[in-house]
Amino acid sequence: MRIQELRQKSKQELQTMLQDSREKLRQLRFNLSLGKLKNVKEIQHTKKIVAYILTILKSHG
Repeated sequence: MRIQELRQKSKQELQTMLQDSREKLRQLRFNLSLGKLKNVKEIQHTKKIVAYILTILKSHG
């Protein structure tokens, strides 16, 4: 998802996305520890999305 698309979303949508992304990140880390994760870069991508959402939420005040 692009940053511009994130900026157009409401605060409630962003908070929901943040919660979902954090849960996805938790699952990815769990699968990594079990050796089930094939695409390790997906963790890095999810962490960036979480950071983008947090930055946008802080700028909204």
